[in-house]
Amino acid sequence: MDPITNPYAPGAGQRPPELAGRDEQLRTFDVVLERIARGRSERSIVLTGLRGVGKTVLLNALRSSAVRADWGTGKLEARPDQRLRRPLAAAAHQAVRELGHPRGDEVDQVLGIIKSFALRDAASGSKLRDKWQPGIDVPAVPGRADSGDIEIDLVELFTDIGGLAADLGKGVAFFVDEMQDLGPEDVSAVCAACHEISQSGLPVIVVGAGLPHLPAVLSASKSYSERLFRYQRIDRLPRDAADQALVGPAAEEGCAFTDEALEAMYSVTAGYPYFIQAYGKVVWDVSPSSPISAQDIRVAAPEAESELAVGFFGSRFERATPAEREYLRAMADAALVRGPGDQATTEGHGDAGASPAAYGIVDELDAVATSAVADLLGRKPQSLSPARDALIKKGLIYSGERGQIAFTVPHFGRYLRTQA
Repeated sequence: MDPITNPYAPGAGQRPPELAGRDEQLRTFDVVLERIARGRSERSIVLTGLRGVGKTVLLNALRSSAVRADWGTGKLEARPDQRLRRPLAAAAHQAVRELGHPRGDEVDQVLGIIKSFALRDAASGSKLRDKWQPGIDVPAVPGRADSGDIEIDLVELFTDIGGLAADLGKGVAFFVDEMQDLGPEDVSAVCAACHEISQSGLPVIVVGAGLPHLPAVLSASKSYSERLFRYQRIDRLPRDAADQALVGPAAEEGCAFTDEALEAMYSVTAGYPYFIQAYGKVVWDVSPSSPISAQDIRVAAPEAESELAVGFFGSRFERATPAEREYLRAMADAALVRGPGDQATTEGHGDAGASPAAYGIVDELDAVATSAVADLLGRKPQSLSPARDALIKKGLIYSGERGQIAFTVPHFGRYLRTQA
């Protein structure tokens, strides 16, 4: 097959040629946009899921829908080492410019408030030359969104931006990726601002995306967050959607898959969108001709797994310290589903460390008890808390409920066992 015409696109946040299996989320969002534009009440949206399920891709697709609806939009990616003011100010600046309000004086007033909000990021008493200067060519407006209390300031900022959008019968949407990495004060501020905006009926929403424990992060900040957001779990694709993600782009290039090849692809990818693109790209390059067969999948699988081991899994594993890697490996062992005789069970046959292309996917638990990890390591759970907490901060594992932990990356346990 011609590698130049290869349609598959494995990349972080890179939109695949066919966004299969997400029609429901796209339709729901279109309804939300229209309802808000008509002055109807709607909640902000939170997308959650593991790494590699396409949260960022879907977030970008939702933003495109908002742009087509003539909304103002801004996007930011939360980071654990960065406060909210600077990236949100940049996103707000872009959103206001996209609105295209005809009255320049009113736009300048709101831009000046955004500038005041951003400048308040500097420490108290900082000299002007030491302050970060946003690229907004209007004077700052003092006394609005610059109190220093992020919760008060964000409410005021959203209120003023929402009023500007309401004048035009439009809305503003802020898209926040990696939302679980916001600091506690910033999470509280976002919840408070969304709450205030929903009560006032202004056309501003937040669309966040993050790991599965994001709802717990929001709930810990504000108890009413459970009613404040519309939560949507983004998971792996069902078989028909996974097939379409492969077949659709291939058909555009005059290529096809046999039924056996599609079955083999679902076996090795388990329907995870990133894996579908990663395997699809390698399979295309190694296949001699159309239709792509199950034998082509078997030939391509080792190369695809090798690339995933380096880029998708290995890059994350390298971020862990030796103690943290020991904890991860114990998690991988504890996550195996045990069958009769205390043997790990698989969907195919063979040992748990064998290639998934040859033996199928190891059956794993979604989460394991921290006590089970401690038992495997022969340690007390309290002594492993530093390693566990560090891994959570690095985004390698998460805790959906007390005493339970899970990998943020699908098939990470399988990777660890094969590397062992």
